[in-house]
Amino acid sequence: MHRKQIRGCAFALCLGVLLVLFGGPPALHAQGGEPRYFAIRGAKVVPVSGPALENATVVISRGIISAVGKDAAVPPEAWVIDGKGLIVYPGLVDAFTDVGIPAASPPLGGEGGARRPQQQAQGPQDRPGSSPWRGAADEVSLSDRRVETWRNGGFTTVICAPKGGFFPGQAAVLNLAGERPGDFVVKSPVGIPLSFQTPGGFGSGFPDSLLGVLAYIHQVWLDTDWSIKAQAIYEKNPRGVARPRYDRTEAALAEALEDHALVLVPANNSVQLRRALELVERWRVKGAIYGGQMGYEVASEIAAKKIPVLVDLKWPEAEKDADPEYKPSLRTLRFRDRAPSSPAALVKAGVKFAFYSGGITTPKDVLKAAKKSIDAGLAPDAALRAFTLSPAEIFGVADRLGSIENGKIANLVVTDGDLFEEKTKIKMVFVDGRKFEVREPEKPKEPPKGDITGKWKLSYTTPEGPEESTADLTMDKDGTVSGTLTSKRGTADIISGYLSADKFSFTINIVLDQGATDVTFSGTFDGTALKGSISVLGMSLDFTGVKPGNVSSGLASLGGAQ
Repeated sequence: MHRKQIRGCAFALCLGVLLVLFGGPPALHAQGGEPRYFAIRGAKVVPVSGPALENATVVISRGIISAVGKDAAVPPEAWVIDGKGLIVYPGLVDAFTDVGIPAASPPLGGEGGARRPQQQAQGPQDRPGSSPWRGAADEVSLSDRRVETWRNGGFTTVICAPKGGFFPGQAAVLNLAGERPGDFVVKSPVGIPLSFQTPGGFGSGFPDSLLGVLAYIHQVWLDTDWSIKAQAIYEKNPRGVARPRYDRTEAALAEALEDHALVLVPANNSVQLRRALELVERWRVKGAIYGGQMGYEVASEIAAKKIPVLVDLKWPEAEKDADPEYKPSLRTLRFRDRAPSSPAALVKAGVKFAFYSGGITTPKDVLKAAKKSIDAGLAPDAALRAFTLSPAEIFGVADRLGSIENGKIANLVVTDGDLFEEKTKIKMVFVDGRKFEVREPEKPKEPPKGDITGKWKLSYTTPEGPEESTADLTMDKDGTVSGTLTSKRGTADIISGYLSADKFSFTINIVLDQGATDVTFSGTFDGTALKGSISVLGMSLDFTGVKPGNVSSGLASLGGAQ
């Protein structure tokens, strides 16, 4: 093969992989050359499990908190950090996410197990949309760039679960640092998430309706209960008895339930929340609800059942670039207005709850969303607890995480001010006692000219022909840009971005043969269109961006293309 041909193949390969638009680099390890002993001295310490301590010291010994207090002794081998003017919090917990599992290329026919057409269920081994044997603990990868992003935002721990299908897989508690995937795992399994999303479309097979999905899931629980009892009888006296039939779904669920994993039931509005309470009781499982944004209407009913709630911080809002002629209903407007008040209502009713990021793509925006709940009546202490000790209690790891106490894992976030204040900066993070300095992302040098917020259709040409992707951008007042980039092959979070005057830049990360690689989109914004280039591995590809006239159909065509 000639050199020119080799270069052409390499160029085509890199540009083809560019369109995958997911993945990330290995998680960075703590800066080298440090001792395993630290002492943060003279800081304000907020343990969450007790009152705040002024001018206190936290001592870390080989990954564990070994002393907390005003008079805590500092061992001679410790690296002493001056804590004057700093606040030490427990590491934050994202209570339900897939951070830690890189996005997979969607299968043919849809974006995930719950969307692709399913064949008619015919027997115990034919379980549509069910893969409960998958586990986040087995699929965690250092290549997910969000690990570093979330950690830099103060999140040291996530409750991570696979996506796709009615029974997507098992959730695990992961710490966001390690030299190998196994280092991330704190406890597994801790949850069995469910999804009620139907495949939809003509000929999609059973179950193709909400009623069908609920009936199917109910039958799976009945089958699992029968399997557990039948297996116990057989093991007690197997002679002369036909052995029970093995079913992978039932076996995985039975094992997870035996490990006291919570069944996570989706419910967001009042009808769904009341239904979830009934389903948990009918299925006779230990359950929790995720969603919970209309908790303000049914908080007392949830409290009566003593079921915890994971509150989605992606608050309902008007769709970007929506039809200006569209008039939302009064109930929709009320929901948008009152959703952030749900956490305060849950606290008042005595419901244990925790926050999770939902569809939010940057940790900074997660904290901003929590601040909306504080503004809507939630006490700041309760908001902090919902990111720390409460999720640890809900998922059964409060004996090792969630507060600053002797003997617990040294997961800490150190700030220069109140965690929920917008101007506060995170100075450093400790995960399993390993110290990570937080570096400030590149900021715009000039005030932005216009607002780049919105959904943009990006068009460019590769050696394989014309291609399109969708950038969903959100811009702060200072010009900082966040969001996602989506093609028919997947979605990637924007890890940094800005608009400075009329110049924009935003970066995603993908995994090439050479390893994790940044891909940067940069150019000019004239108020109505984007024009610039895509840079990757020293190569450049021109692109243009416009706001499509029909956003919904544009996204649908991207998601359904083969």
